[in-house]
Amino acid sequence: MLGRLTAQAREGAQLHHARVELAEALQREMLPASLPVLPGLRTAARYAPAQHGLDIGGDWYDGFPLPEGALAFSIGDVQGHDVAAAAFMGQVRVCLRAVAAVVSDPGEVLGRANDVLLSLDSELFATCTLLRFDPYTGELQGARAGHVPSVWATVDGRHGIAEDAGGPPLGLVPGAGYAVTRRRLTAAGSIVLLTDGVVEGPSFPIEAGLERVSRIVREAAGGDPDELAAEVMKVADSTGHADDAAVLVLSHDGPVSPGGDPGPGGPGSRLGPDGTDARGAPPDLSLIHN
Repeated sequence: MLGRLTAQAREGAQLHHARVELAEALQREMLPASLPVLPGLRTAARYAPAQHGLDIGGDWYDGFPLPEGALAFSIGDVQGHDVAAAAFMGQVRVCLRAVAAVVSDPGEVLGRANDVLLSLDSELFATCTLLRFDPYTGELQGARAGHVPSVWATVDGRHGIAEDAGGPPLGLVPGAGYAVTRRRLTAAGSIVLLTDGVVEGPSFPIEAGLERVSRIVREAAGGDPDELAAEVMKVADSTGHADDAAVLVLSHDGPVSPGGDPGPGGPGSRLGPDGTDARGAPPDLSLIHN
């Protein structure tokens, strides 16, 4: 009897270990081998599995070129873990790429991707941030689907946590809309996108984690993105790292291309006469050239 129970326990432990290894392998294979860069725009990313248990397989980052020379970057987190979450993560990444290839507005991309994911009739959902960078105007458009805010800082000392308006996670609400925030990258600095596994833990509130990341980004703004990504990922160790974690860093050297007037109302700008963007939201003046 004892021998049979021991054998069953050993078999269960081996199965658990195999599932963890499979989920991690799927996760790493689905992440991009490289990220796009441009003169004046450098990128880097980090991914780390959870320190304990089966909490792996839901986080991702991505970067890919778009038509007419633009670049897209995304980061996100699938609810749930294990192999199913890793597989759903792959579906979300592919869906975002496919829609972004034919739709330029990040909010509309998230909206259409949301509808596609709902049609799959899955019980899973995902939070996400999607950015679209136009090197000719220096404009960065972003939309959030229930995701952790990004952190930014410029070399002249400006900084912030971008808690932009957005919409619900992908795969939850039919017909959901996603507000878009538009900024101009006219000062050298860094933008850090991350998942909640970096800044939140069992006894570590997300506000404290974001503040710690903000201090790191302020000190390294505009520097090497690979080094900054590594430093930000260290925050996950202090949170208890109960979830997997991903970090995506964009370091920019001010205007990437002289493709237009960087000021409000210049080519590519969608600011209205009252200083709001096309959707009525005020621009983030801390990143816009005046």
